[in-house]
Amino acid sequence: MTGKYDAEDIKVLEGLEGVRKRPAMYIGSTGKDGLHHLIYEAVDNSVDEALAGYCKIIKVTLNKDGSATIEDDGRGIPVDIHPKFKIPAVQVALTKLHAGGKFDKKSYMISGGLHGVGISVVNALSKKLIIEIKRDGKVYKQDYSKGLVKSKLSVAGKYNNGGSGTKVTFWPDGDIFSVLNFDYKFLETRFREIAFLNAGLKIILIDEIKNKKEEFFYSGGLMEFVRWVNKSKDVLHKPIYFKREMDNNIIDVSIQYNSGYQENIFGFVNTINTVEGGTHVSGFKTALTRVINDYARKKGLLKNGALSGDDVREGLTVIISLKIPNPQFEGQTKTKLGNSEIKGQVDSVVTSALTEFFEENPTIARKITSKAMDAAKARLAAKKAKDLVRRKGAFSLGGLPGKLADCSNKKSDNTELYLVEGESAGGSAKMARSKENQAILPLKGKILNVEKASPVKALSSEEIANMITAIGTGVGEQFNLDRLRYKRVIIMTDADVDGEHIKTLLLTFFFRFMPQLIENGNIYVALPPLYRLRKRGDHYVYSDEELKKIVEKLGGGDVTRFKGLGEMSSNQLWDTTMNPKSRRIKKIFIEDAVEADRTFTMLMGDDVQARKEFISENAKEAQLDV
Repeated sequence: MTGKYDAEDIKVLEGLEGVRKRPAMYIGSTGKDGLHHLIYEAVDNSVDEALAGYCKIIKVTLNKDGSATIEDDGRGIPVDIHPKFKIPAVQVALTKLHAGGKFDKKSYMISGGLHGVGISVVNALSKKLIIEIKRDGKVYKQDYSKGLVKSKLSVAGKYNNGGSGTKVTFWPDGDIFSVLNFDYKFLETRFREIAFLNAGLKIILIDEIKNKKEEFFYSGGLMEFVRWVNKSKDVLHKPIYFKREMDNNIIDVSIQYNSGYQENIFGFVNTINTVEGGTHVSGFKTALTRVINDYARKKGLLKNGALSGDDVREGLTVIISLKIPNPQFEGQTKTKLGNSEIKGQVDSVVTSALTEFFEENPTIARKITSKAMDAAKARLAAKKAKDLVRRKGAFSLGGLPGKLADCSNKKSDNTELYLVEGESAGGSAKMARSKENQAILPLKGKILNVEKASPVKALSSEEIANMITAIGTGVGEQFNLDRLRYKRVIIMTDADVDGEHIKTLLLTFFFRFMPQLIENGNIYVALPPLYRLRKRGDHYVYSDEELKKIVEKLGGGDVTRFKGLGEMSSNQLWDTTMNPKSRRIKKIFIEDAVEADRTFTMLMGDDVQARKEFISENAKEAQLDV
């Protein structure tokens, strides 16, 4: 070890070396998410051309050789010599970070890709990239590898059919990514959203390996989007739609209520899904609450008190799409809009447009107001039910559920709450746990399916009330993350069909009542072993594939199939499922809120036909439990 530290120790990563050295800084990960992020970055450039009014068709092809091709009919990246760098402009865009046409607002007034790192990052992380540009009757071509230029920009051909565009084909670098296979389903969801948000833009997705092709084109834009989200739900009215411009900001909104109890607010800014919300969502919520209260009072429907935000949003589905020149994103994942002026603008636009719509459509206005008033009655009943539950538990553990075996550490820094299926497994877990930082709450059987139940019924359920009380954050408008009592909430169920069902019921509850815990990374699922192989000691195995490998490796052994957590001794439960050094747990996160909402509605709601179609479609991926 040396204390020498001179100028020569200060390293400068030239060009795109920094991207290859720390790829996760630019694309999030080097796994499946990061791999697909490469396609999103290339597609975002084409979408920016569409936002500028120059692109109508984007074609994405997953090629048989593992590469991906993104082609558009936009203006084509400029090919003339850049005045500063003295190389073709396209080469600057592909080799320099923070280089692009998005900064001065001359070429792009509105853009999702604001940082100018997109296409250069794709180039840096590809073992090979070919770019082809159609401009002024000529086809220009240039080759790259790992961010480095491999050939000069040259004219590869001519064309006389007019038009222009850019075509990028890239091969992800196997030295960077842990997976190299693109997932059609992964891309399908994102491209559908982009097409909904940009009425008139066609996106074609082709998978040459699986011989699949789909076109996404929605002339109805957000109205079609909200219908699609509510496809499996019993809707109360036709979609409400309005679009306004204020100070160069375009505010696009579509609203539709259904007969259910969940609220779904999906916000987008320049096609970026703002999963953490932001000022545009806040502005919408404020306006909606005010307009419905004003209407109810004006029509004599509401004489005392006021409808709360939770009341007016029960059964609501809304898409809010903004196109703004200077978005400011904040939050952990940079998906929360922070522009302070937007709150007032959205509030003003929604108040004006929705008030006008209500006056012109009294039948729809009354349906929405009546639903909000029914929600208010249910809220008051739920409050009484919660107060009753609190009174019942007032003499047990300072108001905490009597069944809860709490941990001794009262700080939430490294504490865990296990939600355990069954009293028997709960007993084993209480014996197995680390009492300092692991709390156990046994659950009696299957909890209520909150997808089909009203909030008053859900909150009156003893098991659900116990979970809410133990977790400490509250729900709805009373939710407060600062009151969270545990850093991790871990769902622990049997590794069988019933266990999977209970797990799904619990995830439905968290997604509908406490989505902030999922977004904050607090919800986990424990992975108990399926088998114990006894040969020269005990080997715990978590899948059939793993069992096959270990049997071959050890040359056999008397294999025990665990049917439930209750069958394990406390020592086994600790070693396999609860010991932080040896257990396996999965963190739950929301990859796409729109798709997650549709999936929970389909799996847990009333649309039997949609569920049958899903089961039929995914049956090949299911595993038999015999």
